[in-house]
Amino acid sequence: MAERIPVRRDSLSTRAQQTGVCARAAPNMSNNDVSTSRMMADYLDRIGAGKVLLDRAPFSFDWTPPALVGRDTELRELASMFTGMESHGVSSRAVITGPVGSGKTVMTRRFGEDLQRMLDGRRKIILAHVNCRNHPSTSQVLQQIVLSLDSGHPERGFSSGEIIQSIRRNLNAHDSHLLLVLDEVDALIRREKSDLIYKLLRIDEGRDQQGSLSLMLVSQDVSMLKLFEAAIISRLGESNILNLQPYDAPALMGIARQRYEEACRPGSVSDDTLAKIGRFAADTGDARLAIELLEAAIRRAEKAGRGDVLVEDVRPSTLRAASVEPSQVDNLSKHQKLVLLGICRRLKKADEISSGDARKLYNLVCEEFEARPRSYTTFWKHLKALETQGLIETRTANASVGRGRTQHITMTNTAPAVLESRIEKEFQ
Repeated sequence: MAERIPVRRDSLSTRAQQTGVCARAAPNMSNNDVSTSRMMADYLDRIGAGKVLLDRAPFSFDWTPPALVGRDTELRELASMFTGMESHGVSSRAVITGPVGSGKTVMTRRFGEDLQRMLDGRRKIILAHVNCRNHPSTSQVLQQIVLSLDSGHPERGFSSGEIIQSIRRNLNAHDSHLLLVLDEVDALIRREKSDLIYKLLRIDEGRDQQGSLSLMLVSQDVSMLKLFEAAIISRLGESNILNLQPYDAPALMGIARQRYEEACRPGSVSDDTLAKIGRFAADTGDARLAIELLEAAIRRAEKAGRGDVLVEDVRPSTLRAASVEPSQVDNLSKHQKLVLLGICRRLKKADEISSGDARKLYNLVCEEFEARPRSYTTFWKHLKALETQGLIETRTANASVGRGRTQHITMTNTAPAVLESRIEKEFQ
């Protein structure tokens, strides 16, 4: 990692003074002008002059840590699937599943870079990481693969078969081996089935040279394999499946500590603060949540003008919101999506919705999409499932009419319109 250069707090204020923005009154300045100048100097002093944060990069979800925390066993298991990779003609496969924030993507990136480094001088490994949620068609995936090998490859005018041939020729010409990661691969399979996976697994058939491509398939959906034909499962190998469990509190504390040590001034975050982050994030097992809780706490400390992050800066209010992403709806059942769609439509215009109204909207949505509504009991089970996943929140209150109590539903973790659009696209 590049050497960090601390920002001098006096540099910007000095610059402000040089440009005439300083706390000392000029002869013609009024009291208001002096006050404004002081405020401006303080404002400039704060730009880029974090008292805690030195490097924001480690808080990015795309950042690859130098080592993985809490995944030693899983890394060893993954390494066993790639035994013999130093030999030309050998290729490997792996299927990695796990919930949001379990470290699937960062594991594949860390492992790929480690494999590349370990085989340097013995075998040329090319890494290609394609997110199938962003590139959900066969042509888009193939285009991303070929661009990782040849950045000048034309983006149009070639069939899928022709692009596969280009990939073959490039690997052969450069005596290279491609380690291909298809992240969120279920998005591709649900849209276009598994034809591309089958072709990639057979890319060396009919050729003298073997072992040109290793494949890693990544998905939140543990039942993804049910989408594959028996021939594909056979080629992937049933022993090459790695399921990541949610992180526990000690691991999440360790992840927060790693980000703090890489990004912040030494001594600015205490063990007690990191432990609180680990405890809070353990409710979901989501590493992303731990990272966001830490980043939010740092912002609060710096906003207060402090150089240390207090335990009180870690707020549980960010607990559930941080862990929810729109892609979570993709793994819901059909009727869970229909229930959520009705709720989203109302919450675009209102702060909350009663469970009774949610039931009525669910029935209307079912009618719109020609689906038979499920029973009242099943509807309630769907509501609870949505709450468990953090997509909605509920509170119980006295009924506004008559006796009894009713459930009120809110959505603070993401924008209702975003989920509405995602669900509607699927049913169109």
